[in-house]
Amino acid sequence: MRESCGVVAFNAPGRDVSRLAFFALYALQHRGQEGAGILTFDGATAHLHKGLGLVSQVFTEENLETLPGHLAIGHNRYSTTGRVSLRNTQPHVVETIDGPIAIAHNGNLVNGAELRRRLLERGVGLSTSSDTEILLQLLAGAGGAVTGTSLDRLRTVQQMAEGAYALTLLLPDGIWGMRDPWGLRPLVVGRLDGGGHVLASESCAFAAIGAKTVHELAPGQLVRLVDDGYEVHEGHAAPRAAFCTFEEIYFARPDTVFSGRLVHSARQELGAQLAREQPAPVDVVLAVPDSGTPHAIGYARELGVPFTEGLIKNRYIGRTFIEPTPDLRRDRVAMKFNPLPGNLEGQRVALVDDSIVRGTTASRLVTLLREAGAAEVHLRVACPAIMHPCFMGVDMASRDELIAADGNLDAVGASVGADSIGYLSLAGLEAVLGDHGYCNACFTGSYPFAEIPVALRNGAPVAEVVL
Repeated sequence: MRESCGVVAFNAPGRDVSRLAFFALYALQHRGQEGAGILTFDGATAHLHKGLGLVSQVFTEENLETLPGHLAIGHNRYSTTGRVSLRNTQPHVVETIDGPIAIAHNGNLVNGAELRRRLLERGVGLSTSSDTEILLQLLAGAGGAVTGTSLDRLRTVQQMAEGAYALTLLLPDGIWGMRDPWGLRPLVVGRLDGGGHVLASESCAFAAIGAKTVHELAPGQLVRLVDDGYEVHEGHAAPRAAFCTFEEIYFARPDTVFSGRLVHSARQELGAQLAREQPAPVDVVLAVPDSGTPHAIGYARELGVPFTEGLIKNRYIGRTFIEPTPDLRRDRVAMKFNPLPGNLEGQRVALVDDSIVRGTTASRLVTLLREAGAAEVHLRVACPAIMHPCFMGVDMASRDELIAADGNLDAVGASVGADSIGYLSLAGLEAVLGDHGYCNACFTGSYPFAEIPVALRNGAPVAEVVL
C-alpha cells in the first residue's frame, strides 16, 4: 500500500526556513520516499530545489544555502498519479502577473481527467502528469489574474476540485494551507519556538523543529500564515467529514496526534478490540514491525499473552511495495525481515498486522515463521478486510489484486498459509475510532463522492485516464 504524500509550509521571519523545512520533511519521510522538494521566497524571487530519493539524498548544506527567504513550502512524494520523475516532483511553481504561485499537494483528484481536459481546451499547457499541476493552473486562473484575491481563488478551486487534497501554497499574499471539503487528508498549524508558524501534514513534524500544535484544520478550512500569527477562514465543507481511516490505522507516525488523540493509543485500542473479537489459542503475540507493533501490543495485553519479538526488521531496506512486480516484492520481504528462531521454536504465535492488501507480504512472513520453528501461525488483522480500491490518494492496487476482494476471508487465510485468520470488524473499528467522520470506502465500497469515473474504477493507467 502506497502512502499519501507529506507537505509543510513556513512563515518564519528572521529564521533559516530552508533548514526548518528540511527537518520537517525528514520527520515526514514515512509519507513519501520517491522525491522531495523545497521552495522558498525572499520577497522578490522564488527559489526551488527538488530531486528524486529520500530527503537526506536530495538536500545538502550546499543546495540549502541557495534557498533564502522566510517563506517556504515543501513536499515528500509518493506517486499515486503520474510517473516517478523529476518533472512530477513537487513543489510546482508558475509565474503570474501578481508574482509566483507555488503548490505542494497531498492527495488525489477523482475528477482530475475532466479538469485536465478543461484546461487543455482553454489552451493551458501542462508539463506533468500529476493532479498537482491541475490544481496549480486552476488556482492561477481562478477569478482572474488581477481581480481575484487568494481567498477567492482558493474557494473557487474547492468548488471545482473533487477528491482528496491537503495543500500548502505560496500565493501573492503569502503562505496558505487548505483541506478538501471532506477532510480526507490532515493538515495542522504549529507555532515555532522563537517566532513564526508552520503547516504540516502531521504534528509529529513539530518536535523536530521546536514547534507546538495550535490548530488542526477542519474539513474545508483554509489558513493563512502571517508574520505575527495565522488567520483561519471557512471554505466549502462537505455534508459530512470523511477523514481517511488509514491515517489512524497505518499512515501516520505513532507519535502524531489527531483531534487530541495519540495515534499510538488508538492503534493499541484497535489491537485490544481485535483480541476481544478474534482471540487466538497462542503462546506468544508477534507484530509485523513497525506499523503492526502498537496493534500487537494492544492485542497481547487484552489477551493476557506475552508480546515478544519474532521478526527483526532491516530498516535500511525500502518499503516492500515500492517494487512493481510480485517477484521483486517477495524478494524485498525476504531482505526486510529476519525471524528470531529462539523466540519461535515450538510456539503457537499470533502474528498481528495493521492490514493485508495483496497478501504477498503476509504469505512470506507466515512461511518465515514456520521455517524458524513456529508450531502454529494465527494471523490477526487490525482492520476490516480491504475489498475495494481507493481513488483518493492511496495507491492500494486495483480490485482484482486485492486478496480479500471477494469477501472470502477463510480463503485468504488458506492462501497465505496461516492456521487461522481474523479481521477486526467494521463495528469494532467504529467502536474505537467513532462511527462518524471517517472514510471507510476501502472496506465498504461506499465512497464519499457520488461518482467515480469509470476509467478510475477499472484501474486504467494515468495516460488512459487523462487523455
